[in-house]
Amino acid sequence: DEAVETLRKIEQNYKIFQQQQFTFIRALDNTRQEAHDLIRPVSSIIQVQCYKDHHCFNSTDKRILNMFISICNDLRNLLHQLEVLHPGDNVAQGLLNKCRVLLNDSNDLTNVRATYPHGVVNYLSLDEARNRYGGVVSLIPVVLDTMTEWITYTKRHLLYTV
Repeated sequence: DEAVETLRKIEQNYKIFQQQQFTFIRALDNTRQEAHDLIRPVSSIIQVQCYKDHHCFNSTDKRILNMFISICNDLRNLLHQLEVLHPGDNVAQGLLNKCRVLLNDSNDLTNVRATYPHGVVNYLSLDEARNRYGGVVSLIPVVLDTMTEWITYTKRHLLYTV
């Protein structure tokens, strides 16, 4: 129940973040320009952190980048909580491993894409979605979906047998 409540709070924070997606994209654009890093896509959490720490001079940009990093940290804490909560079977472990890989600071997110019902990538221009921000924008919804799937699976299959 505590994990479900934590996930619900993270989802609420994500909804606020999602409403500011264009601000997030603008902040990434601004910091990439400041870093003279316009060729390579934004492909990891550590890259967003680096942009924020070393190339962000606008308070609005800093706030939205902090919000992204904060949600990622909250998801990592919840992941740790889920790992401690119940070891699970292979399916449950597979879902947690997927989250662990996605939330790794240096994991390459360029090929991660949120699918229906998440329209986060659809709101980006074609160039932005394919080349620059699709993975970073898709990270949180994909992890939230995977954690929700873990909770649902655990409730149905593992906790029922206990």
